[in-house]
Amino acid sequence: MKKSKRTKKSNSWRIKQHRDQFFKKSKALGYRSRASFKLIEINKKFKFIKNKTNLLDLGSCPGGWSQVASELIKTGKIMSIDIKDMKPIKNLKFIKGDIFEDEIKDVVISYFKSNLDVIVSDMAADTTGNKSLDSIRTNQLCAEVINLSKNTLKPKGVLVSKIFMGEDFIEVKNLAKSVFKKVNFFKPESSRKESKETYLHCEILKSL
Repeated sequence: MKKSKRTKKSNSWRIKQHRDQFFKKSKALGYRSRASFKLIEINKKFKFIKNKTNLLDLGSCPGGWSQVASELIKTGKIMSIDIKDMKPIKNLKFIKGDIFEDEIKDVVISYFKSNLDVIVSDMAADTTGNKSLDSIRTNQLCAEVINLSKNTLKPKGVLVSKIFMGEDFIEVKNLAKSVFKKVNFFKPESSRKESKETYLHCEILKSL
């Protein structure tokens, strides 16, 4: 049965209101992105960012997740990395570069000195207009971050990464399970309801 025009308009209105709620809230609180609330919700669920946490934020621009990390972490180290420029945020070190290049990886390893507690990644591939392709490309980034974590995280470290529900979702999920002892998924309320986006939360490397 086809949905009536009234039903479609009603659903569209609800989606718009949902978006506006977090957009307005982010502006009121001084966050650079509504995505800040995603990390707030994920951390409320899993409680992995603490006062002394050493954290790496990948794909950090414009800085919404880095702002949240800066508020929560007082004595730990924070490093944010993006291929784009990001305006300064207190209490963190920003590196402009590609995390998958050896030179940048070496900078990360040198900075945290085997004491990296958490990696967070809200990275998404540039959109092409093809939702299926965009999903695959973003999930490839997620897979690369999972592999990166093997050589950078502490044994009991935590990884949080964006992932899309798509044809390669199971493949990336299985990769995560091969690397980490605990793997969970969580979709924050602040994520767009119509989006296939969800977040991967992993902890404790299997090498431990």
